[in-house]
Amino acid sequence: MKRTSSIIHGYHYQRGIKKVIDILGSCILLTFFFPLYLITSVAIFLDSPGPIFADVPERVGQTGKKFTMFKFRSMIVHAHHLLRTDPRFKKLYEEYKKGSYKLKHDPRITTVGKWIRKHSIDEIPQLLNVLRGEMSLVGPRAYYFDELQHQQQEYPHTRKLVTKVLSVKPGITGLWQVTGRSEIHFDKRIALDAQYVDTISLWSDLMIIIKTPWVMITGKGAI
Repeated sequence: MKRTSSIIHGYHYQRGIKKVIDILGSCILLTFFFPLYLITSVAIFLDSPGPIFADVPERVGQTGKKFTMFKFRSMIVHAHHLLRTDPRFKKLYEEYKKGSYKLKHDPRITTVGKWIRKHSIDEIPQLLNVLRGEMSLVGPRAYYFDELQHQQQEYPHTRKLVTKVLSVKPGITGLWQVTGRSEIHFDKRIALDAQYVDTISLWSDLMIIIKTPWVMITGKGAI
């Protein structure tokens, strides 16, 4: 009975208060981060040729709907396409898949990219995704389509968890991000995301939001 009550409470929270927090919070944060937004844009422009925003594949959002995520570019142009198609990156791609789609030493990352990734500054443009209704300030990770397919083959027991995770909007920050970030493999990461969905509430979101600045400043667990 208690679990059912929690689920109902979480549903009503998502339908009301959470949406208001997402809209107001995004507007406030975009204003607050605007100077950093400009500085980062100039730094990326001067550091390497290419656009300010990353040319990344679409992500999988709520109910499996794909969307384009806005991120500051931290890698060379066409980095994701090259990793999957360029023979020079064949071994790197195999390492990428074995490491739960994370690389500890990635030659595609630019000089500025290393710094903005470490402190999650590359994630700031996702506030635009929140305003567009594609993401939430707090939620599960937004996965790549091929990543979800491959990782579910690698960890078959996670399929039910993936279904649960895709029932809500992905977030800019979330439980796994403030727990271990890139140090956590897919099976543990998706379990944390599913745990978040099960216990979603105003209190849990506030706790994650409070912890996020420290993770950004320290760069703990980042790759």
